[in-house]
Amino acid sequence: MMSVYDEYEMTIGIECHVQLATKTKLFSPADNDARNAEPNEKTHEIDFGLPGMLPVLNKHAVELAVRAGKALNAPIARVSRFDRKHYFYPDLPKGYQTSQMYQPIILAGYVDAPLEDGSLKRVRIHHAHMEEDAGKLTHHDGYSLVDLNRAGTPLIEIVSEPDIHSAEEAKAYASELHKLMVYAGVTHGDLYHGNMRFDVNISVAKKGATELGKRAEVKNLNSFRSVERAAEYEFKRQVDLLENGESVVQETRGWSDDKQITTSQRSKEDAQDYRYMPDADIPPVVLSDEEIARIQAEVPMLPAEYREKWSGLGLDKSVVNSLLSNQNYASIMLKVQEKSGDVAAKRVAHWFASALTSNSGDSEHDSASVEANTPHVSVDDLVELAEMTEKAEISSTNAKELFNELLAGATDPRKLAEEKNLLQVSDESAIASIVDEVLSDPASAASIADIKAGKDKAIGYLVGQVMKRSKGQANPSLAQKLIRERL
Repeated sequence: MMSVYDEYEMTIGIECHVQLATKTKLFSPADNDARNAEPNEKTHEIDFGLPGMLPVLNKHAVELAVRAGKALNAPIARVSRFDRKHYFYPDLPKGYQTSQMYQPIILAGYVDAPLEDGSLKRVRIHHAHMEEDAGKLTHHDGYSLVDLNRAGTPLIEIVSEPDIHSAEEAKAYASELHKLMVYAGVTHGDLYHGNMRFDVNISVAKKGATELGKRAEVKNLNSFRSVERAAEYEFKRQVDLLENGESVVQETRGWSDDKQITTSQRSKEDAQDYRYMPDADIPPVVLSDEEIARIQAEVPMLPAEYREKWSGLGLDKSVVNSLLSNQNYASIMLKVQEKSGDVAAKRVAHWFASALTSNSGDSEHDSASVEANTPHVSVDDLVELAEMTEKAEISSTNAKELFNELLAGATDPRKLAEEKNLLQVSDESAIASIVDEVLSDPASAASIADIKAGKDKAIGYLVGQVMKRSKGQANPSLAQKLIRERL
């Protein structure tokens, strides 16, 4: 049944702030990692905006922006410049934010985001620019506290075109952008600590309308699920307003995870309100073709290339997504595939996916960081484990147990299997004698009668008895084959 919402279409553009994985801040030597710091501990005179303190541009931040350009399929500007974005707020002591309004470092590109149905949604990138972050305000009853640990943190802001028309597409784009930035080495990608934050600009209009509606901006979303749910809520809120004869106000709104609603924060400023002007303290960034090529040559394989390599494995989309949630494991998986072929790779892929799913805990942050600092697992050990499973030397259940041991730092799966007494007996004569014992046991008579009467499931009891008498070491497939032959 058609609802009033079916008459409208949402249009979404997303601005994403990406914290660059540098050791120090964008213009000062202060530490860029403030995750466990006391308030105002990771600061420098430059971050406080003290008189006479001149900014010095972080070269590594520029290099990471150039890497991001490759991941965004976007050309890099040979000359880019910094501007001052003026606004007065306690968490911005200088009275302006250093950004790139007129000549950003990353030009127009695109991201192809995989959707649930297997298709790709292309979202064009308008540009991406470098800028510094502001500090953080904590509001209390009657007063506010200022923490400048984040002031001067190096960011790139990636600005999409308004190409997104559903909450699912918004979530898919945010998720793929996160993977791209982490795989390219641009950011650590820790969503919980704000390494990437999404601002969702959404408007609604009747389907077929030639003009977009007034947009509201939902700020500082830090999970893919909140991007999706904020878009869903805001779409319905705006349609309800229009259907009631009211107007949508151009404003900035916040998202409440607890209440699953957006709330008004302030009216939305336009560019002229910020009085942009060139920053005379920072020289232009001039890059040669050779420098750009050298930096981008260091970018490792990106998610789309992994998907292409795995396309012939017949993996479920959820398995691929689990693998891509951990760059280190994805890389190991690819090496297994190159060394041992598709059969072993598919088996190892499912082991990894199972381990990643069971260890993910709260999935709200959708693999909050694509973690590179995970335990190293030997490719040779994984190949050997896959081959042992393929030859039925160990059961699939025991193989998974050994895989988890390898993830925990163990080595040599064959030795592990011997120590744990997990190797399966595939000696037909040894299993045959156990099968004969089970079939001659009076307790098996009912199951034997059921099987002869066509109740095939009854064979499970007999196989179970063989496994019990062999202390779990008999090859169950071989045991079942021998039971059928004898009956």
